[in-house]
Amino acid sequence: MKLITKKDNQITFEGEISESLANAIRRYFLQVPVLAVDELEISKNDSPLYDEAISHRVGLVPLKMDKDLKEDAEIELKLSADKQGFVYAEQLVGKAKIIYPKTPITYLDKDQEVEFKAIARIGKGDTHAKFSPGFMFYRNLVEVKVEKDCPSEVVEICPQDVFELDSGKVKVKDASKCDMCEACVDFCRKRKKEESIKLSAAKELLITVESYGQIEPKEIFKEAVAALKKDLKELSRKLSK
Repeated sequence: MKLITKKDNQITFEGEISESLANAIRRYFLQVPVLAVDELEISKNDSPLYDEAISHRVGLVPLKMDKDLKEDAEIELKLSADKQGFVYAEQLVGKAKIIYPKTPITYLDKDQEVEFKAIARIGKGDTHAKFSPGFMFYRNLVEVKVEKDCPSEVVEICPQDVFELDSGKVKVKDASKCDMCEACVDFCRKRKKEESIKLSAAKELLITVESYGQIEPKEIFKEAVAALKKDLKELSRKLSK
């Protein structure tokens, strides 16, 4: 596998992997344990939102997932607000770290209050979306072949900046950017140079993993693979009986 780009909440890499296996790993993101608010006890709520709406919004606030947490761990968070203006996730007080502090929960007008106690637990995305760690998408890489008679205009025609000019000749600068839109192929066809550029699907996939913030993208992918291997091992054991 080859790393293409890396950000705080996203990684993109290429690897020779079948689409069926990539899709299985993607689905197993829902088996990665994640911390989220699972229970809310509201004692005051004068805000425009119903109790159910506030519970839903608080449940979707991403919390940092600590590897040392046990599966049955429970973390208590509290919020009490009585000032006019937006109530943000950063006002939740407790031992869990809020990933996006400025996430709005509700709005209070003058003389309005909201107060509640929340319990965060570890769960998995196959039971509720609030336990989802992130998502993954992928596509085939493209093999790009350029002939000597390729028109130089394709460098500007390509919307993905795949080509460049080298000593007056068109060269492939970065094939990983090609999404097979075929703008270059159509241009060459109109110039009656159909064979100047050839695009074909490569064996490798370009895979992107994006995290909601609870866990690093690399760790999400590794844990999803580990969970898939565990289930396949269990399936193999049962089939061998």
